[in-house]
Amino acid sequence: MIKVLSSPGKYVQGPGALNEAGNYMKDLGDNALIIADAFMVGEAEKYFKSGNQGINCTIEKFGGECSKPEIERLKQVAAEANANIIVGFGGGKTLDTAKAVAYYRNQPVVILPSIASTDAPCSALSVIYTESGAFEEYLLLPKNPDLVLLDSQIIAQAPVRFLVAGMGDALATKFEAEASSKRRLPAMAGGAPSISALALAELCLQTLLEYGYYARLAVEKKVTSPAVEKIIEANTYLSGIGFESGGLAAAHAIHNGFTALEETHQYYHGEKVAFSTLVQMVMEGRDSDEIMEIMGFCKLVGLPVTLEELGLAGADSEKLMKVATAATVEGETIHNMPFPVNAQMVYEGIIAADAIGRSIISC
Repeated sequence: MIKVLSSPGKYVQGPGALNEAGNYMKDLGDNALIIADAFMVGEAEKYFKSGNQGINCTIEKFGGECSKPEIERLKQVAAEANANIIVGFGGGKTLDTAKAVAYYRNQPVVILPSIASTDAPCSALSVIYTESGAFEEYLLLPKNPDLVLLDSQIIAQAPVRFLVAGMGDALATKFEAEASSKRRLPAMAGGAPSISALALAELCLQTLLEYGYYARLAVEKKVTSPAVEKIIEANTYLSGIGFESGGLAAAHAIHNGFTALEETHQYYHGEKVAFSTLVQMVMEGRDSDEIMEIMGFCKLVGLPVTLEELGLAGADSEKLMKVATAATVEGETIHNMPFPVNAQMVYEGIIAADAIGRSIISC
């Protein structure tokens, strides 16, 4: 089978990188629609309204959900502004929305993450949700973003929970790519995983385990450090390329199942993915030492290892079976696992992972 490795046109990361954004953007367009998180509108004006970046811009506040109605609204805003480049400035849903708007308008897209909470920035993918926040579908895009630029000083100023959630999302990369690659199924990049993709996924996990805790400590103090730089890259680039070119499996499908329960909507994508990764590992029957290592890492950095930590303390079997059923619908990535999976298996995996997590917390 043909192998495919997919990546953004250019990846830029470092302290103060936003001051140089115009230098990297100018060859893509000169009239930008900047879709900014509510908290980042002021920052967008600071960096782009002064005129020293060399581009004209219209700044529009993101509505809060990467939904079809919001995408349609922003397409109209872009048309009225005569934008020839779309820029996303903020968190994962803002960035996914910008990618979708650029796709439908057939225009370049620039991704400016303000947090390192997901692997969304580098991918040729937008995750579409309903207006109420439930997972709806994946929008597969024909190419990755033209430019991904991260200012590590900006990211270090965000609440540390975002960085930790990014570690949770990145945590799944190695385990999903490893599971999916056993069947040599096409990954989202359009071909079988290459050894490069699998190596990036492995490097992603090792970087998390080695530097994740120290990065958390630094960002708690609002400073950057070599550990922070490494974790930003792991959360964003290694995980983004690793999942897209390496493959998805059970963890993200189980995450999608959890979004069916309103109680989980207050928790970040990566927090739900982290627990879902533990469920996948239990379902695979992985070595107990490996499971305990990942559980211990999650506990150390502050990722959930129990249902209670996802707002589901005392959840009954009917609710958990709803998660399991949603995770196993036709077309979900859980069917990339190297063995047949059904809702009962997922339900039992959730219960077992929760029991292990509770035993660790009680120690």
